[in-house]
Amino acid sequence: MRLFCGLDLAPDVTRALGELVNQLRPAARINWIPVENLHLTTKFIGEWPAGRIEEITRALAPLAARAPFRIEIRGLGWFPNPHSPRIFWAGVKAPPDLAELARATDAALGNIGVPPEARPFSPHLTLARIKSPVPLPEMLGRIAGLESTGFGSFAAGAFYLYRSERGPGGSVYTKLAEFPLNQP
Repeated sequence: MRLFCGLDLAPDVTRALGELVNQLRPAARINWIPVENLHLTTKFIGEWPAGRIEEITRALAPLAARAPFRIEIRGLGWFPNPHSPRIFWAGVKAPPDLAELARATDAALGNIGVPPEARPFSPHLTLARIKSPVPLPEMLGRIAGLESTGFGSFAAGAFYLYRSERGPGGSVYTKLAEFPLNQP
C-alpha cells in the first residue's frame, strides 16, 4: 500500500482553489491535480505492508495531543523556479505548529522503520505538475491579473493517514485513520 499523512482543506478553501484552477486551466496544457484531491501532505510514507497499518496508527496516535491551529492558503509559485517549472503550487502560511507536526510525524514513523524525510518540510498545495516544457505566457498573464492570491484559511483540527491508489482517472485517496487534534 502507498501511504502518506496529511491534512484536509476546508470546503471553502477547496472551492476557491477550484475557481482558480478553472480560470487557469485553459491557459496551459499541464497536468492539473483534481481539486477533490488537494490536501496538505505532512509526511510521505510510500509503500507499506497492509498487515502493518495498525503499527502506523499506534505510532501516530500520540501526535494528536496538540491544539488545533490555523492555516492560510495564500500565494502561488513554482518548483524549482518559474523559468523551469515542474510544480505549480499554492502557498501555505501556518504557525510553527504545522512544521512541528510534520517533524513529530517523521520521528514517530522513523521509530517503526519509515525512512526519514531527506528534504526540509516545505508546506504547499500542488495544483499542477509539469512533465515537459510548455508555453506558460498566457497562464502567467492570468495569474498577474488576479485580484487576490488569498484562498482562505481554516482550523486544522485533525490529520489523517491516507492510502493512495492509481486509477484510470488519476490518484484516488482513501482515509485509513483520523487523528483529531486535542490539547492534552
